[in-house]
Amino acid sequence: MKKLVLASAVSALFAAPASVWAQAAAPAVPTLDKVLEASGISMSGYIDTAYTHANRNVETAFSDRVFDSQNSSFALHQFGLTVAKQPKEGFGGLVNVTVGTDARVIHSFPETATGSAYDVTQAFGQYASGALTVMAGKFTTMHGTEVIASTGNTNFSRSILFGAVPFTHTGVRATYAASDSVTVMAGVNNGWDQLQDANKGKTVELGATLTPVKPLSIVLSAMSGSEPVGVTNGTRNSYNAVGSYAVTDALSLGVEYLSVSQDNFTSLVDGSSIKAKYSGAAGYITYMITPKWRVVLRGETFDDKDGFHFGTADTKYKEGTLTLAYLPSSSFELRGEVRGDNATNPVFTDSTGAASKSLMTVALQSIYKF
Repeated sequence: MKKLVLASAVSALFAAPASVWAQAAAPAVPTLDKVLEASGISMSGYIDTAYTHANRNVETAFSDRVFDSQNSSFALHQFGLTVAKQPKEGFGGLVNVTVGTDARVIHSFPETATGSAYDVTQAFGQYASGALTVMAGKFTTMHGTEVIASTGNTNFSRSILFGAVPFTHTGVRATYAASDSVTVMAGVNNGWDQLQDANKGKTVELGATLTPVKPLSIVLSAMSGSEPVGVTNGTRNSYNAVGSYAVTDALSLGVEYLSVSQDNFTSLVDGSSIKAKYSGAAGYITYMITPKWRVVLRGETFDDKDGFHFGTADTKYKEGTLTLAYLPSSSFELRGEVRGDNATNPVFTDSTGAASKSLMTVALQSIYKF
């Protein structure tokens, strides 16, 4: 009996360390983010789903909206994924894909008529050396306050101005950080939303980001180039200015102004060739009520003087948007929104076809980021 007890004790004494050693010796499996981090590669994404209800027919009739033209529907607006390796020195690149109903809107020529819910929104290579970065490929425009990626905005719906500028360009762009407060940009591309050039003319872009004082940021950008208009071509010039000011940690203000002109546009009034113009302005007030609650108010005006953008001459538009957001965590956001649009002409129609000068929508959006 004593020998049996002694043998059991010795076995237990050796078994316990062996078990511990076995566990300690098992190699730790690195997580994907650690592998990517060690490789200098970043990966991020998000899922944007929403329900929208409109009191007019914005699906098959006129809509001044960009992404939220649903009469009463749930929608997967965007699944966005970005993979990038952008070192401060040397070669790098970025690929950004968008999947969902919004992808059908942002396609570049000649893919605009495909109706595909998949879009390679950005794909470019870059080279960085000191203060200079040069990239070549497809990238988003310099114009505008709001961006394609839902996570980069504080409202659910996009502004009228967002839809009045290009989404992307294909070409070459250089960025030079002249100082901590001044960055300048310059580039040459195929034109507005053209993966393949629709004509032989190229568009030149210039821009600058200014931070004269820490709370204030100003972005100026301009583009000029030959763009298709009807069966001919004409010079298109666009000028955009965006400013933002952080009044306090909780309160920020933003403004935007846009002006666009197009040569050789056929007048909707008398059929003559004219220089068509449209312009607009927007203002934003963003307030963090608490760390988990945010309210955003947006107001804008848009003058489509010649009908170049929306197709109805001598029409002015106004919209007001109120968005309340709940942010329970850094990876999730829930937004509720009410928006009203008005036009000086009856451009909207209801389900029976009756004309109206107003449009009202309500929406609920959820965004998950990873």
